Amino acid sequence: MATNMSDELPVVKFCSENLKSGTKEWVFTMKKVREALEDYGCFVALYDSVSAEVSSNMFDSLKELFDDVPLERKLQNVSEKPYHGYFGQNPLMPIHESMGIEHPILPTNINSFTNLMWPSRGNDSFRESVTTYAKLVSELDERVKRMVFESYGVGNALKSHMESTKYLMRMIKYRVPKEKEMNLGAFPHTDKSFLTILHQNEVNGLQIKTRDNKWIQYHPFSSSSTSSFIVMAGDAFFAWSNGRIYSPPHRVIMSGNRERYSVGLFS
Repeated sequence: MATNMSDELPVVKFCSENLKSGTKEWVFTMKKVREALEDYGCFVALYDSVSAEVSSNMFDSLKELFDDVPLERKLQNVSEKPYHGYFGQNPLMPIHESMGIEHPILPTNINSFTNLMWPSRGNDSFRESVTTYAKLVSELDERVKRMVFESYGVGNALKSHMESTKYLMRMIKYRVPKEKEMNLGAFPHTDKSFLTILHQNEVNGLQIKTRDNKWIQYHPFSSSSTSSFIVMAGDAFFAWSNGRIYSPPHRVIMSGNRERYSVGLFS
């Protein structure tokens, strides 16, 4: 199956202060969100609540985490759940390295992770960057879900859903492949989560499979810059909607000579 480099994903703006439930702008945006998730399973969200400074601080923190923390310390990021802790040094995906923070909305969880990685001195800048980022992106997560729930006429079910929601923050680095090394950063897969919100630096690599079996290359800076996010439905959302919402397979294939960093908030 070919990869189409020209097709664009739907773009939805969440930048207006007037975007409030019940307004014409809300109804218009709600329709776009539902159509995008049903047709593509994802869309590009332009969300300027995450400022350029917040985005830059988050990626600086990712670089510090992956490049400065010793491997033996990273390996202490363990979890009984698959892909919730450290993943790396895998011969099938040698360029992929990732770590996880469970439910980063709770400051104690961020503190525990930070102290695990920097046991002697802590890291206030990392803690603050992750705390701010997680709060803002979780607000986008709730807004998207509110729109979908309302569009299906079950807005009154959102409160209980959000009360039971647990988040996972997944921080990922894809290094530049060595000569004759596989450039596959992530095998084709769907997310098991309800909703995933991805943010990345300007290095391409993410490809998303459409309903008609075409791969679309996502260009992170084609629609905006630091305020662009990929909002993607997972298998749980597909099941909840009785198959109306599409859970798209996606993969990461690296090219070029720059490292790729991304952070995903899964719910």
